Amino acid sequence: MKLKKPKFWDYKKPSFFSYLLLPFSTILVLIAKIKSKPKFSNSKIKTICVGNIYIGGTGKTSLAIKIKEILEKKNIKACFIKKFYSDQTDEQKLLSKNGTLFSNLKRITALNEAISKGFEFAIFDDGLQDNSIKYDMEIVCFNNLNWIGNGLTLPSGPLRESINNLKFYENVFLNGNEESLIAIKDQIKKINPNISINSGKYTPLNINEFDKDQSYLAFSGIGNHKTFVDMLKNNKLNIVSDLEYPDHYQYSKKDFEEIIINAKKYNANIITTEKDYLRLENFNRNEILYIKSNLNISDENNLTNKLDKLNEKN
Repeated sequence: MKLKKPKFWDYKKPSFFSYLLLPFSTILVLIAKIKSKPKFSNSKIKTICVGNIYIGGTGKTSLAIKIKEILEKKNIKACFIKKFYSDQTDEQKLLSKNGTLFSNLKRITALNEAISKGFEFAIFDDGLQDNSIKYDMEIVCFNNLNWIGNGLTLPSGPLRESINNLKFYENVFLNGNEESLIAIKDQIKKINPNISINSGKYTPLNINEFDKDQSYLAFSGIGNHKTFVDMLKNNKLNIVSDLEYPDHYQYSKKDFEEIIINAKKYNANIITTEKDYLRLENFNRNEILYIKSNLNISDENNLTNKLDKLNEKN
Protein backbone atom coordinates (compact mmCIF):
# COMPACT_ATOMS: atom_id res chain seq x y z
CA MET A 1 0.00 0.00 0.00
CA LYS A 2 1.28 3.44 -0.90
CA LEU A 3 0.48 6.66 0.90
CA LYS A 4 -1.14 9.53 -0.93
CA LYS A 5 1.07 12.51 -1.52
CA PRO A 6 0.36 15.25 1.03
CA LYS A 7 -2.14 17.88 -0.09
CA PHE A 8 0.20 20.76 0.81
CA TRP A 9 2.55 19.69 -2.01
CA ASP A 10 0.05 21.02 -4.53
CA TYR A 11 -0.84 24.26 -2.80
CA LYS A 12 0.00 27.28 -4.94
CA LYS A 13 2.25 28.59 -2.18
CA PRO A 14 4.35 26.76 0.44
CA SER A 15 2.53 26.03 3.69
CA PHE A 16 3.74 25.82 7.30
CA PHE A 17 4.51 22.11 6.80
CA SER A 18 6.58 22.90 3.69
CA TYR A 19 8.76 25.34 5.60
CA LEU A 20 9.03 22.89 8.48
CA LEU A 21 10.52 20.30 6.09
CA LEU A 22 12.84 22.70 4.27
CA PRO A 23 16.00 21.61 6.16
CA PHE A 24 15.44 18.04 4.97
CA SER A 25 14.95 19.26 1.38
CA THR A 26 18.24 21.13 1.59
CA ILE A 27 20.04 18.03 2.90
CA LEU A 28 18.63 15.86 0.08
CA VAL A 29 19.76 18.38 -2.55
CA LEU A 30 23.29 18.38 -1.08
CA ILE A 31 23.38 14.57 -0.99
CA ALA A 32 22.32 14.44 -4.65
CA LYS A 33 25.18 16.79 -5.58
CA ILE A 34 27.71 14.73 -3.62
CA LYS A 35 26.52 11.50 -5.26
CA SER A 36 26.54 13.04 -8.73
CA LYS A 37 28.93 11.24 -11.08
CA PRO A 38 29.94 11.71 -14.71
CA LYS A 39 27.33 10.23 -17.06
CA PHE A 40 28.53 7.78 -19.69
CA SER A 41 27.28 7.70 -23.26
CA ASN A 42 27.72 5.08 -25.98
CA SER A 43 27.60 5.07 -29.77
CA LYS A 44 25.91 1.68 -30.17
CA ILE A 45 22.34 2.86 -29.56
CA LYS A 46 20.42 6.16 -29.46
CA THR A 47 18.89 6.93 -26.07
CA ILE A 48 15.84 9.05 -25.25
CA CYS A 49 14.81 9.70 -21.66
CA VAL A 50 11.21 10.70 -21.01
CA GLY A 51 11.33 11.79 -17.38
CA ASN A 52 10.03 14.34 -14.94
CA ILE A 53 10.90 16.78 -12.19
CA TYR A 54 7.45 16.72 -10.57
CA ILE A 55 7.09 13.30 -8.94
CA GLY A 56 4.45 11.11 -10.61
CA GLY A 57 1.55 11.57 -13.00
CA THR A 58 3.15 13.60 -15.79
CA GLY A 59 2.41 11.43 -18.84
CA LYS A 60 5.86 9.88 -19.25
CA THR A 61 4.59 6.44 -20.24
CA SER A 62 2.07 7.81 -22.76
CA LEU A 63 4.74 9.96 -24.40
CA ALA A 64 7.25 7.09 -24.47
CA ILE A 65 4.69 4.94 -26.31
CA LYS A 66 3.99 7.80 -28.74
CA ILE A 67 7.69 8.21 -29.51
CA LYS A 68 8.00 4.50 -30.26
CA GLU A 69 5.02 4.74 -32.64
CA ILE A 70 6.72 7.56 -34.55
CA LEU A 71 9.99 5.61 -34.79
CA GLU A 72 8.20 2.43 -35.89
CA LYS A 73 6.60 4.27 -38.81
CA LYS A 74 10.14 4.97 -39.99
CA ASN A 75 11.10 1.29 -39.60
CA ILE A 76 13.45 2.11 -36.73
CA LYS A 77 13.89 -0.71 -34.22
CA ALA A 78 13.05 0.83 -30.84
CA CYS A 79 12.45 -0.59 -27.36
CA PHE A 80 11.46 0.59 -23.90
CA ILE A 81 13.65 0.63 -20.81
CA LYS A 82 12.29 1.02 -17.32
CA LYS A 83 13.97 0.51 -13.98
CA PHE A 84 12.32 -2.37 -12.15
CA TYR A 85 10.11 -1.43 -9.23
CA SER A 86 7.88 -4.09 -7.70
CA ASP A 87 5.08 -1.55 -7.19
CA GLN A 88 5.08 -0.33 -10.81
CA THR A 89 3.99 -3.49 -12.62
CA ASP A 90 1.12 -1.55 -14.21
CA GLU A 91 3.47 0.62 -16.28
CA GLN A 92 5.69 -2.36 -17.06
CA LYS A 93 2.69 -4.29 -18.41
CA LEU A 94 1.47 -1.30 -20.42
CA LEU A 95 4.87 -0.79 -22.02
CA SER A 96 5.15 -4.52 -22.76
CA LYS A 97 1.77 -4.40 -24.52
CA ASN A 98 3.16 -1.73 -26.84
CA GLY A 99 6.63 -3.13 -27.57
CA THR A 100 9.71 -4.80 -26.18
CA LEU A 101 10.55 -3.81 -22.61
CA PHE A 102 13.89 -4.29 -20.87
CA SER A 103 13.56 -3.88 -17.11
CA ASN A 104 16.26 -4.22 -14.49
CA LEU A 105 17.23 -2.81 -11.11
CA LYS A 106 19.97 -0.95 -13.01
CA ARG A 107 19.02 0.93 -16.16
CA ILE A 108 22.53 0.55 -17.59
CA THR A 109 22.17 -3.26 -17.40
CA ALA A 110 18.82 -3.09 -19.23
CA LEU A 111 20.41 -0.82 -21.85
CA ASN A 112 23.25 -3.26 -22.48
CA GLU A 113 20.69 -6.01 -22.99
CA ALA A 114 18.86 -3.86 -25.55
CA ILE A 115 22.15 -3.27 -27.38
CA SER A 116 22.84 -7.02 -27.46
CA LYS A 117 19.43 -7.56 -29.10
CA GLY A 118 20.22 -5.13 -31.91
CA PHE A 119 17.86 -2.28 -31.05
CA GLU A 120 18.62 1.11 -32.61
CA PHE A 121 16.74 3.31 -30.12
CA ALA A 122 16.11 2.87 -26.40
CA ILE A 123 13.26 4.92 -24.91
CA PHE A 124 13.58 5.30 -21.15
CA ASP A 125 10.38 5.71 -19.15
CA ASP A 126 11.80 7.80 -16.28
CA GLY A 127 15.45 8.23 -15.34
CA LEU A 128 16.37 11.92 -15.70
CA GLN A 129 18.03 11.79 -12.29
CA ASP A 130 20.00 8.60 -13.09
CA ASN A 131 23.71 9.47 -12.94
CA SER A 132 24.88 6.39 -14.88
CA ILE A 133 23.70 7.32 -18.38
CA LYS A 134 24.18 10.30 -20.67
CA TYR A 135 21.09 10.40 -22.87
CA ASP A 136 21.06 11.58 -26.47
CA MET A 137 17.73 13.31 -25.87
CA GLU A 138 16.03 14.30 -22.62
CA ILE A 139 12.37 15.30 -22.29
CA VAL A 140 10.96 16.75 -19.06
CA CYS A 141 7.23 16.03 -18.63
CA PHE A 142 4.74 17.98 -16.55
CA ASN A 143 1.02 17.63 -15.93
CA ASN A 144 -0.73 20.92 -16.69
CA LEU A 145 -2.98 20.81 -13.63
CA ASN A 146 -0.30 19.92 -11.08
CA TRP A 147 2.49 21.87 -12.79
CA ILE A 148 5.12 22.26 -10.03
CA GLY A 149 2.78 22.23 -7.03
CA ASN A 150 4.15 24.52 -4.33
CA GLY A 151 7.46 24.75 -6.23
CA LEU A 152 9.64 23.13 -3.56
CA THR A 153 11.76 19.97 -3.66
CA LEU A 154 11.14 16.76 -1.71
CA PRO A 155 9.96 16.45 1.02
CA SER A 156 8.82 20.09 1.29
CA GLY A 157 7.20 19.80 -2.12
CA PRO A 158 6.73 17.41 -5.06
CA LEU A 159 9.85 18.27 -7.09
CA ARG A 160 12.74 15.83 -7.55
CA GLU A 161 15.00 18.74 -8.44
CA SER A 162 14.68 22.51 -8.56
CA ILE A 163 12.51 23.94 -11.32
CA ASN A 164 15.46 26.25 -12.11
CA ASN A 165 17.26 23.16 -13.44
CA LEU A 166 15.16 23.52 -16.58
CA LYS A 167 18.02 25.73 -17.78
CA PHE A 168 19.98 22.48 -18.25
CA TYR A 169 17.32 20.82 -20.43
CA GLU A 170 16.31 21.28 -24.07
CA ASN A 171 12.80 19.77 -24.24
CA VAL A 172 9.65 20.11 -22.15
CA PHE A 173 6.26 18.45 -22.63
CA LEU A 174 3.10 19.77 -20.94
CA ASN A 175 0.58 16.92 -20.84
CA GLY A 176 -3.06 16.92 -19.81
CA ASN A 177 -6.20 18.60 -21.10
CA GLU A 178 -4.49 21.82 -22.26
CA GLU A 179 -5.24 23.83 -19.13
CA SER A 180 -3.38 27.07 -18.28
CA LEU A 181 -0.65 26.57 -20.87
CA ILE A 182 0.17 30.24 -21.50
CA ALA A 183 1.12 31.05 -17.90
CA ILE A 184 3.18 27.85 -17.57
CA LYS A 185 5.00 28.45 -20.84
CA ASP A 186 5.84 32.01 -19.77
CA GLN A 187 7.29 30.73 -16.50
CA ILE A 188 9.39 28.13 -18.31
CA LYS A 189 10.72 30.64 -20.83
CA LYS A 190 11.86 32.94 -18.03
CA ILE A 191 14.06 30.11 -16.77
CA ASN A 192 15.26 28.96 -20.20
CA PRO A 193 14.37 31.13 -23.22
CA ASN A 194 15.82 28.55 -25.63
CA ILE A 195 13.96 25.50 -24.40
CA SER A 196 11.59 23.71 -26.78
CA ILE A 197 8.04 23.42 -25.35
CA ASN A 198 5.46 21.00 -26.71
CA SER A 199 2.15 19.78 -25.34
CA GLY A 200 0.08 16.62 -25.34
CA LYS A 201 -3.64 16.12 -24.85
CA TYR A 202 -5.16 12.86 -23.61
CA THR A 203 -7.73 11.47 -26.03
CA PRO A 204 -9.85 8.37 -25.31
CA LEU A 205 -9.62 5.80 -28.09
CA ASN A 206 -12.68 3.73 -27.17
CA ILE A 207 -15.12 6.40 -26.01
CA ASN A 208 -17.77 5.13 -28.44
CA GLU A 209 -18.01 1.92 -26.41
CA PHE A 210 -19.61 3.86 -23.54
CA ASP A 211 -23.29 4.79 -23.25
CA LYS A 212 -23.46 8.50 -22.53
CA ASP A 213 -26.97 8.11 -21.12
CA GLN A 214 -25.60 5.95 -18.29
CA SER A 215 -24.07 7.08 -14.99
CA TYR A 216 -20.47 6.20 -14.16
CA LEU A 217 -18.29 5.92 -11.10
CA ALA A 218 -14.68 6.64 -12.03
CA PHE A 219 -11.71 5.47 -9.99
CA SER A 220 -7.96 5.48 -10.47
CA GLY A 221 -4.66 5.08 -8.68
CA ILE A 222 -2.55 7.30 -10.91
CA GLY A 223 -0.64 10.52 -10.39
CA ASN A 224 -3.13 12.66 -12.33
CA HIS A 225 -6.58 11.46 -11.22
CA LYS A 226 -8.28 14.82 -11.83
CA THR A 227 -6.95 14.94 -15.40
CA PHE A 228 -8.46 11.48 -16.00
CA VAL A 229 -11.86 12.49 -14.61
CA ASP A 230 -11.83 15.78 -16.55
CA MET A 231 -11.10 13.87 -19.78
CA LEU A 232 -14.17 11.68 -19.18
CA LYS A 233 -16.37 14.70 -18.45
CA ASN A 234 -15.03 16.57 -21.47
CA ASN A 235 -16.17 13.61 -23.57
CA LYS A 236 -19.71 13.89 -22.17
CA LEU A 237 -19.68 10.90 -19.82
CA ASN A 238 -21.90 11.37 -16.76
CA ILE A 239 -19.48 10.93 -13.85
CA VAL A 240 -21.63 10.87 -10.70
CA SER A 241 -18.80 9.96 -8.31
CA ASP A 242 -15.08 9.29 -8.34
CA LEU A 243 -12.59 7.56 -6.06
CA GLU A 244 -8.92 8.53 -5.97
CA TYR A 245 -6.17 6.17 -4.77
CA PRO A 246 -2.39 6.75 -4.52
CA ASP A 247 -0.21 6.44 -7.60
CA HIS A 248 0.62 2.78 -8.53
CA TYR A 249 -1.83 1.63 -5.87
CA GLN A 250 -2.12 -2.11 -5.29
CA TYR A 251 -5.82 -2.76 -4.70
CA SER A 252 -6.93 -5.05 -1.88
CA LYS A 253 -10.08 -7.14 -1.77
CA LYS A 254 -11.56 -4.53 0.58
CA ASP A 255 -10.79 -1.73 -1.91
CA PHE A 256 -12.37 -3.68 -4.74
CA GLU A 257 -15.51 -4.32 -2.70
CA GLU A 258 -15.64 -0.62 -1.77
CA ILE A 259 -15.66 0.33 -5.45
CA ILE A 260 -18.46 -2.14 -6.24
CA ILE A 261 -20.57 -0.99 -3.28
CA ASN A 262 -20.16 2.69 -4.18
CA ALA A 263 -21.15 2.04 -7.78
CA LYS A 264 -24.30 0.21 -6.70
CA LYS A 265 -25.19 3.10 -4.38
CA TYR A 266 -25.26 5.42 -7.39
CA ASN A 267 -26.66 2.77 -9.75
CA ALA A 268 -23.59 3.49 -11.87
CA ASN A 269 -21.27 1.60 -14.17
CA ILE A 270 -17.61 1.49 -13.17
CA ILE A 271 -14.85 3.02 -15.28
CA THR A 272 -11.10 3.24 -14.75
CA THR A 273 -7.79 3.65 -16.61
CA GLU A 274 -6.02 0.91 -18.53
CA LYS A 275 -3.19 1.00 -15.98
CA ASP A 276 -5.60 0.38 -13.11
CA TYR A 277 -7.42 -2.35 -15.02
CA LEU A 278 -4.13 -4.20 -15.45
CA ARG A 279 -3.57 -4.00 -11.69
CA LEU A 280 -6.90 -5.73 -11.03
CA GLU A 281 -5.97 -8.99 -12.74
CA ASN A 282 -6.49 -10.99 -9.52
CA PHE A 283 -10.12 -9.86 -9.22
CA ASN A 284 -13.28 -10.51 -11.22
CA ARG A 285 -13.14 -7.58 -13.62
CA ASN A 286 -16.42 -8.31 -15.40
CA GLU A 287 -18.04 -5.18 -13.95
CA ILE A 288 -15.04 -2.93 -14.65
CA LEU A 289 -14.77 -0.91 -17.85
CA TYR A 290 -11.60 0.90 -18.82
CA ILE A 291 -10.57 3.73 -21.09
CA LYS A 292 -7.80 3.30 -23.59
CA SER A 293 -6.20 6.68 -24.07
CA ASN A 294 -3.73 8.21 -26.47
CA LEU A 295 -1.54 11.27 -26.14
CA ASN A 296 -2.13 13.59 -29.08
CA ILE A 297 0.87 15.86 -29.56
CA SER A 298 0.13 19.44 -30.57
CA ASP A 299 3.23 19.73 -32.77
CA GLU A 300 4.07 16.17 -33.74
CA ASN A 301 6.09 17.37 -36.74
CA ASN A 302 8.47 19.18 -34.41
CA LEU A 303 9.04 16.02 -32.37
CA THR A 304 9.39 13.92 -35.52
CA ASN A 305 12.02 16.29 -36.90
CA LYS A 306 14.00 16.05 -33.66
CA LEU A 307 13.88 12.25 -33.84
CA ASP A 308 14.99 12.34 -37.49
CA LYS A 309 17.98 14.51 -36.62
CA LEU A 310 18.88 12.20 -33.75
CA ASN A 311 18.65 9.17 -36.02
CA GLU A 312 20.96 10.82 -38.57
CA LYS A 313 23.65 11.54 -35.96
CA ASN A 314 26.74 9.38 -36.11
